[in-house]
Amino acid sequence: MQSSTQSSGVTGTSQPAHSPAILHAALLVLILLHIGVCCLSLIKVADHQSYIPYDRQHLFAAVAMVAAFSVLSLLFVFSRFSFGYFVGFYLYTMVLGFLWLTRFTQLHYDTNLAAASAAASAILFLLPAVLIQRPFRQVLVPSRQNFERLLAAILALTVATILYASIYSFRLSSLAHIYEHRDEIQLPLVPRYLVGIVTNALLPFAFATYLALRSYWKAAVALLLFPFFYPILLSKLTFFAPAWILALAVVSRWLEARMIVISSLLAPIALGVAVMVFRADDHSLFYFNLVNIRMIATPSSALDFYNDFFAHHAHTLFCQVSAIQLLTGCPYREPLAIAMQNTYHIGNLNASLFATEGVASVGPYLTPLVALACGLIIAIGNCASANLPARFVLMSGSIIPQVLLNVPLTTTLVSHGAALLFLLWYITPRTIFEQA
Repeated sequence: MQSSTQSSGVTGTSQPAHSPAILHAALLVLILLHIGVCCLSLIKVADHQSYIPYDRQHLFAAVAMVAAFSVLSLLFVFSRFSFGYFVGFYLYTMVLGFLWLTRFTQLHYDTNLAAASAAASAILFLLPAVLIQRPFRQVLVPSRQNFERLLAAILALTVATILYASIYSFRLSSLAHIYEHRDEIQLPLVPRYLVGIVTNALLPFAFATYLALRSYWKAAVALLLFPFFYPILLSKLTFFAPAWILALAVVSRWLEARMIVISSLLAPIALGVAVMVFRADDHSLFYFNLVNIRMIATPSSALDFYNDFFAHHAHTLFCQVSAIQLLTGCPYREPLAIAMQNTYHIGNLNASLFATEGVASVGPYLTPLVALACGLIIAIGNCASANLPARFVLMSGSIIPQVLLNVPLTTTLVSHGAALLFLLWYITPRTIFEQA
């Protein structure tokens, strides 16, 4: 249980004191509201996307399914904040949406088996990912001077990566037209890895740390470097990353970290539903498509498609991982996202660890065991970041939970920098927060 008075750890200010009972009640209300809004959003999404089905005749079954799974949300009420809490709540929301869809899907697979597998996978993932928080003993701790040199090196690497990657990919495009040019992006291996690691791990870490050190202009530089990656990647996540991280930095001065995690999904989803109900114009539809469809409904729908595809095709046995493919070969010549596009014609469909490391690799019966292993890996991030201020972990790890909604864990660890972020958390001198 978290202390009723939490230090922000970055600015030296303290968050308002709340009794545990009041805080738990507030978290429970927020989560229940979030679950209800997610279901309303999926109903509304069905009006605009044919692959997100809805039939009023099956509404009771869907509500019953979601209600039963919602008992697991108590874990988020009584557990302390951690990186795994952040990741876990986003993936919990994704599985919740999938369970809702299994009552309406028009695809042909054993939906009861898939639903049971997904629910069991969520439980086995969340237990280690949320509850294991014992800190590692720090063996290597750089001096403050060397640590600041490391931060300067991150900014230098960022600039070098922008220049390097721009040689291979640079196109100005509005958000509405990025998918027209996305397939033209062909980054070689090195700049592709560098771009993913810098944008998802290094820059958020640098911003959060400079904020802790009260080097505000350097923190601003870290944020201002983000927009230069948008013409390289044509990625919505990269485009909105500075505003997202800055919003977390501002809100975390007053709100408790767990409330921020829940609200970070509840607020944008609720806004999307509201604008479509009360003002269904082109601008409202753009926002609804960006948040409620692409960010929330699509990851849940990916589980629907992956369960259908691999009910009728050979499992990958993890051959989507390059190193394993070199050793064992693979029944699929193209990436799984392309295989989904060729089969269902809904665009390249990347998917989360539940779909890729789970359903695609080993099938629904063994997916819960894979989810347990993934939860233990996320717990390593908890242990590496233990004793760091919640606000710092919230900001420095802010991009990874969104990445994991659409990207396998193995890919996120390596090419999106999560493993490197764990290492940076581990070596971060805790004394810099005391001095701040």
